[in-house]
Amino acid sequence: MAETIGTVLPDPPVLKRNPAADPRKMRRIIAEDPDWSLNVVPLLTNLCLEHIASNFEAKPMLDELLPSHKAYVLEKLPPSLPLDVTANLICDEGYWKKCCVERWGLGDVAAYGNSWKRMFFERHLENIIELFIPDVTDPKLVLDMVPLCKDYVKKLNISQLLPPIKNTQKAEEDDSSDSVSNNGSFDGPSMDHFDFGILLSKLIYLEELHLVYGVKGCGMNFEWNLFEFTFRDCESLAKALKSCKTLRVLRIHQSKVDDEKCRLLMSYLLDHPSLQELNLSHNLIGDRGARAIGKLLNRSQLRSLNVYDNQIRGPGAQALAHALSKNASLLTLNLRLNRLGDEGGQALAHALAKNQSLVSLQLGANQLTEPTALALSQALVKNSTLKSINLSCNALGQDGGRVLEEGMSHNVTLVDCDVRVTYIDQESEVCISQILRANQSKTRRKHMQELIIK
Repeated sequence: MAETIGTVLPDPPVLKRNPAADPRKMRRIIAEDPDWSLNVVPLLTNLCLEHIASNFEAKPMLDELLPSHKAYVLEKLPPSLPLDVTANLICDEGYWKKCCVERWGLGDVAAYGNSWKRMFFERHLENIIELFIPDVTDPKLVLDMVPLCKDYVKKLNISQLLPPIKNTQKAEEDDSSDSVSNNGSFDGPSMDHFDFGILLSKLIYLEELHLVYGVKGCGMNFEWNLFEFTFRDCESLAKALKSCKTLRVLRIHQSKVDDEKCRLLMSYLLDHPSLQELNLSHNLIGDRGARAIGKLLNRSQLRSLNVYDNQIRGPGAQALAHALSKNASLLTLNLRLNRLGDEGGQALAHALAKNQSLVSLQLGANQLTEPTALALSQALVKNSTLKSINLSCNALGQDGGRVLEEGMSHNVTLVDCDVRVTYIDQESEVCISQILRANQSKTRRKHMQELIIK
C-alpha cells in the first residue's frame, strides 16, 4: 500500500465574539450644534406676512390680503399702533379686544353693544375729556380724535370735568385785580370746563351722555370750586345738546344744577327730536326749575324723568302735575327726596286720575301725609296704567293706610306699592300686600294668555 505524503494544515482559529463590539451596547456620541435646528425653513408666504406685520405702521396693508392671511397679520399686530393707522382700517374684534385688555384689563363688553372697538373708542374719548384742562390742553387733541371715533361712539360717561388751573400768585388787592380789565375784556379763563360745543355736533351716533361736573379723588386738595357748574358751562352745554340730534339719554348728576341753569337747559331742549330720558338727580333744582321741566314735558317725547334729591316743593310739583295730566308719553317719574308736601302730593294724585301713560311713580321721602293718601286712593280707582308706586318714608298714618287700602281694592293694575316707614297699621299693610299679590297673579295669567294667542 502506498503512503500518502502531504502537509497537515492547522485548524482555523476560532473567532470569539467581543461583547464590547455589540452595536446595541456601544456608547453613542452626539455632537451638539447650537445653531442647528430641526425646524423647516419658513414658507415664503409666512415671511412676507411677517414683513407686512412688522412694517404695518409705515405701510398698512390688510384689505388686499386673503382672509387667512389677514387673520395671521392681525394676530401679529401690536396694540400700540397709532390710532390714525388702525381706527378706520381694522374692524377685527379680536384686535380691539387685545387693545382694551392691555390698557384697562378685562371689561364688560356687553355694556358696549358687545363691540370691543366701540368700547375702546368710547373709553379713550372719555379719558381725553376727563383729563382736559381748559386753557392748558390743546382742543386739537379732541378734534383730531373725532374723525377716528365718530362712527363708533354711542355713549359717553364723563365722571369728572377739570376746572382751569388756579393761578397761585396772589393778586394785588386793587382795581387791577378785577376779573374785567379797564377796556372791558374778560381776563379770566376762556372757559370754565371742557366746552362740549366743539364735540357733540360731530358725534353723529351719540345716544347717551352722562356728566358730572366735579373732580374725582381730590383728597386733601378739596375746594368747593372743584365742583362748580358755572353759567358759562351751562350755556355752552345747552347749545351743544341742541345740536346733538341723535341724543336719547341725558344725565347731569351731582353738579349743582340750580333753577337758573335748569331753565336755560330746558329752553334749548324744547322740541328736541330724540330725547327720551332725562336724569337731573342730586342737584339743586327748585320750583322755578320744575316749571321749566313741566314745559319740556309738554314739548318733548320724554319717557323717563328723574329729579331725585332736589329742592322741589309744592308749587313745582303742581307745575309737573299740570304737565303730567296732559302728557301721553312719560312712563316713569322719580320725585323721591324732594319737599313736595301735601300740596304737591295731592296735585300729582289728581293728575294720575287723568293720565293714561305713567307706569311708575316714586314719591318717597316727600313729607306726604293723610290728605295725599286720600287723593291717591281716589286716583287709583280711576287710573288703569300705573303699575308701581313708592310712598316710603312719608307719614301717611293709620287713617291714610286705610283709605289707601280702600282705593287699591278697586284697582287691578297696580302690582308694586312700597309703604315702608309710613306709619300705617299692620292690618292695612297686610291687606295691601294681599291686593298686590292678587293683581300680580292676574297680570301673569293675562300675559300667559297673550303668549298663547301669539
